[in-house]
Amino acid sequence: MRIIPNPYRGKGLDHPALADLPFPADDAARGQALIARCPRAGTTPLTAAPALAAEIGVGELWIKDESTRMGLGSFKALGAAHVIARDAEAGQAAGRVYVAATAGNHGLSVAAGAAAFGATARIFIAETVPESFAERLRELGAEVMRAGAVYEDSLAAAMEAAKAPGAELLSDTSWGEYIERPHVLMEGYLIFMAEVGEQIDQPPTHIFLQAGVGGLACAGAAWARAAWGDTPVITIVEPEAAPALIASIEAGGPVVTTGPASSMGRLDCKEPSYIALKGLARDADFFVTLSENEAAAGLARVEKAGFPSTTSGAAGIIALLEAAGAIPGLDADARVLTILSEGP
Repeated sequence: MRIIPNPYRGKGLDHPALADLPFPADDAARGQALIARCPRAGTTPLTAAPALAAEIGVGELWIKDESTRMGLGSFKALGAAHVIARDAEAGQAAGRVYVAATAGNHGLSVAAGAAAFGATARIFIAETVPESFAERLRELGAEVMRAGAVYEDSLAAAMEAAKAPGAELLSDTSWGEYIERPHVLMEGYLIFMAEVGEQIDQPPTHIFLQAGVGGLACAGAAWARAAWGDTPVITIVEPEAAPALIASIEAGGPVVTTGPASSMGRLDCKEPSYIALKGLARDADFFVTLSENEAAAGLARVEKAGFPSTTSGAAGIIALLEAAGAIPGLDADARVLTILSEGP
């Protein structure tokens, strides 16, 4: 594990590539109103984990379990489907072809949203994505295409396919000229944090948020700062093999990283979302990376405690297990919030 403090905390990152971008939204009200109209909507549980808390040496550990979200098994159900629901509200979804690349659960959200609102989902996945996941996408009505060896290759293919008439790129990452869609998508992620605010008795002292391109982490941190101010110490967790955010913080601007494929597949993203980087540079206190061995060993401990997931879904909890002596204030008075972002 590698840990760095964020030198830009509170003031943000002054870089030309980020200057004209919006900060992430921090008000969940509009997203909550939209999702309330969905027949599969429902609040996911916030569960205490006293055995893990005792093992780590903290006072309380809370796990927001997104593994049951809308029957799709991941927080991602709140993202792309939120964008498509917003389009449908404006009468713009029916008949549209939504094109996306996915390393995991984003594609499920696109597929489910498209099916719900009379649109088509065309999903690009890399060769390394298991065929069982491709079949899940097809079961939701999506057209599935394979392109390239890694996520970045499938994203390039999706960007090209989205140039076709009637097609619309729906990515969960943002860059210089692609901002509006991912900004709305990340607004959907605020819903899970708004639920936490209603479920928890006291604000947490610490929050651990896992990150791929950074959408979940960015939304979670933005909501926490708006609701709880400077109180929580927020730590962002990435794979050692895909340190897009931590490398960008160290470089003082967005960078593309390289590395082997990670077992934390949904977090294996080599380039950050620009909106996420802008928000997290302002809102996060620490950035950490997990090695493959740390992730595997940590998942075994998390599952033994009764929280089945994947190394991606449990990465924030795993980082807490590893970082207990390195992050200030993780002691018997600490109240820690983590996110189980997907099921096994």
